[in-house]
Amino acid sequence: MFTGLVATVGRLQLVSEQLVRISNAASIAEADLAIGDSMAVDGVCLTVTEVLPTGFVAAISPETLNRTVLASANGGERSVNLEPALRVGSKLGGHFVTGHIDGVGYLEASVQTENAWEISFQVPDARVARYIVPKGSIAVNGISLTVAECSASGNWFKVAVIPHTYAETNLNQLQPGSPVNLEGDVLGKYVEKFLRLGQVDPAVSELESLYRDSDQLSPAFLAENGYL
Repeated sequence: MFTGLVATVGRLQLVSEQLVRISNAASIAEADLAIGDSMAVDGVCLTVTEVLPTGFVAAISPETLNRTVLASANGGERSVNLEPALRVGSKLGGHFVTGHIDGVGYLEASVQTENAWEISFQVPDARVARYIVPKGSIAVNGISLTVAECSASGNWFKVAVIPHTYAETNLNQLQPGSPVNLEGDVLGKYVEKFLRLGQVDPAVSELESLYRDSDQLSPAFLAENGYL
């Protein structure tokens, strides 16, 4: 689990179809990093397989390569946002980010204003667009952001990014058309599942009916079903 608060920016190199190497991230490597740890790389949860003096090597699957923009390095290097997994007791300053990317979006424009950068994205994948709502949370390349404005379908949205976040992440390196990893708010996914019509489990329906009928809930009923 992550928060979407980027710790540093490193350099990614695609070593093979199974491994990526992250360099220029000494602060990450020196912070008690160990083999088996989870690390968000541009919002993608990867497992560390080797710790290097200034970075690490992580395993990657074909599904991850197909679903994200990590393969866009194409044998070269590119900047990636890095965030270690959330530790118990740490501050949760962003929102709950799982590191499981829903799909890819594309930068439309970045416009500097007096107090922020207004950045807009196109989202052609309906599987991602459905979770984008006004004032909702969205992770863009692993960065926790709030949707300032979006289309009704969610296939276009805009965020306002403070200068510090813009300067300290790879958002400042994006060009119009650049792909980005997108992860919708996990809470929205569960709400959608619960609201689907015609997908009700009969066992759940029976339990709900018992709660609606308070006369059915008694100490005898609870004891009979192992709750007392």
